[in-house]
Amino acid sequence: MIYWILFGLFALLSWLVQSNLQSKFKKYSEVPLASGLTGAQVAEKMLRENGIYDVQVISTPGQLTDHYNPTNKTVNLSQGVYASYSVAAAAVAAHECGHAVQHARAYAPLQLRSALVPVVSFASTWVQWVILAGIIFINVFPQLLLIGIILFALTTLFSFVTLPVEIDASRRATQWLQEARITGPHDHPMAVSALRSAAYTYVVAALGSLATLAYYIMIFLGRRD
Repeated sequence: MIYWILFGLFALLSWLVQSNLQSKFKKYSEVPLASGLTGAQVAEKMLRENGIYDVQVISTPGQLTDHYNPTNKTVNLSQGVYASYSVAAAAVAAHECGHAVQHARAYAPLQLRSALVPVVSFASTWVQWVILAGIIFINVFPQLLLIGIILFALTTLFSFVTLPVEIDASRRATQWLQEARITGPHDHPMAVSALRSAAYTYVVAALGSLATLAYYIMIFLGRRD
């Protein structure tokens, strides 16, 4: 009963955070950047000013598809960010370049997250099926649920490792935007607000994953009840 109450609270909190994020990005996507640069130009400038010349900025289809790919060293900006002159575009572009700077500086949490990707990818593929089977056969083969819990624990760990990576990327982004005078006194608080709202989504996701992990552990420990 306690778990379902927590699940409901996290679901509500997640919805509120997502709604707030979408609202802010929609609002700030309509605010022209004081410096008049596009998202792509912001990204190029941030990379060069951080001494990074081997990372390419490219446009990628879709919405909210922005990401940094450390494998081929590309900053991938969605079409709405790449060519946009808005505050939201500048914030997103600078954030993704923040990951490129982390990569170039061998930022430890990013290296740890990158090392976990293959393992977490495998765990994410199978975890729900293993846990479902483990719950069904809990009295016959309880070890199966334990395996599922271990797999889920890896995804939870990944969520928490992601937190400092995302928060640090936003910190680098907002600091550079201000120092490089890409944003001014009027639009810089908007960029900070947008990136802070984005960070909250990762916090809620990590806490929700932890709560779910605790629930599965309670099922395993109480299997004889």
